[in-house]
Amino acid sequence: MSSRKIKKRLFGTNGVRGIVGRDMTPELALSIGLALGSLRKGRIAVGRDTRTSGPALASALKAGLLATGCDVTDCGILPTPALQYLVMKHFDAGAVITASHNPPEYNGVKVIEPDGTEMGDEETILLEDRIFSRNFTTTPWNDTGSEHVAPALVHEYIDAVVRHVPGGIGEGCTVVVDPGSGAACFTTPAILTRLGCRVYTINSQMDGRFPGRLPEPSADGLAPLGDLVRATGADLGIAHDGDADRAVFLDENGRFIEENCEFALIADRVCRERKGTVVAPVSTSLVVETMVRRNGGKIHYTPVGSIYVARTMRMLEADGIPVVLGGEGNGGIIYPSHQFCRDGGLTAAMVVAILAGESRPLSVLADELPRFHLIKDKFSADTPELVMKTIEASFAGEILDRTDGIRINRPDAWALVRPSGTEPLVRVIVESAERKTAEQLFTEIMQCIQKG
Repeated sequence: MSSRKIKKRLFGTNGVRGIVGRDMTPELALSIGLALGSLRKGRIAVGRDTRTSGPALASALKAGLLATGCDVTDCGILPTPALQYLVMKHFDAGAVITASHNPPEYNGVKVIEPDGTEMGDEETILLEDRIFSRNFTTTPWNDTGSEHVAPALVHEYIDAVVRHVPGGIGEGCTVVVDPGSGAACFTTPAILTRLGCRVYTINSQMDGRFPGRLPEPSADGLAPLGDLVRATGADLGIAHDGDADRAVFLDENGRFIEENCEFALIADRVCRERKGTVVAPVSTSLVVETMVRRNGGKIHYTPVGSIYVARTMRMLEADGIPVVLGGEGNGGIIYPSHQFCRDGGLTAAMVVAILAGESRPLSVLADELPRFHLIKDKFSADTPELVMKTIEASFAGEILDRTDGIRINRPDAWALVRPSGTEPLVRVIVESAERKTAEQLFTEIMQCIQKG
């Protein structure tokens, strides 16, 4: 696939999602199932997170798949990377019912290709074309697919993650896990226990209403996790989003580790052990690039979205370029030696492994990283295209990168302005080693947008 984004009508950066009953309906899920089954005949795996609308949407999706003659294996509630791993090992395609980090009233569908990655733009457009044209290939009554239920398959994923790090690496480490009542309630505690960790949990009951906190693992929402980290004397706290393809961390003092710093710590460890390229979107902090280059590695930038990172990693490897890591500055890290998708469970295990090889606590490791001042903001925009034209015209004399949105590159700072792929928003990211420089560039951008 191209490294450039292609305009889609229904699917966003990570699948299709929306408010249940308004944007995301059983009718739409049925159409997605019919379209996917028409494109990918064979054995299809289906999974979901804990959202209350999950059973209804999964049933509708499965009905569409079965009507096209596909055999469906329902893997139940499990993390998205777990389903991706199972698809890669056993199935012809897959689909997971999830809205990831969005609030409880949202749900959605991510479509998984046979290699375990999310469906790319070109194939997604073919899928959308079938949905909008109602071009489905259904089978007669005596040739419909069959359904199998296999919730125990998730143990294969747990085994794979445990095998990826040295045995017993967590011995002597105390961890508090906050799955947020989402899909990792069972998997991450099981992984870390298998590694030898002493594990405490909070929000570990599966509940699609997300009573303890919202699915987005924000610093404010993780205050109770921080309290428990301090109360138990734990070495770190780990939290997931709703479908557990991401993991974020609190240090031993209960302090939130900004996700770009998390990415940098993991990149530092991986690039010390293996030389190669790290792939990341243009929204990634320079702290990651700094640590990669410090260890003799290279960095390759992509559009924002894990699918672009994953498929670029595959493309580079196909060209003979060794790729050692990929990820985003949101806690979503991709380990090519495991699979080409974000994996919160393996990220949890990797940070435990990093701490096991250090005499210093997580707080010190984070504080020793190079310092950059990062500003992130977002605002509603009825016409994001006009916002982008205004930015392009106002900064026309500068070095602009149009890989995704518009990135303004200056010797002492950079900024990214791009429409969201999942919400009616425009996102702004500004970074510099100096706070004042970052604030000045951010002010320039916002004044430009307001005038336009």
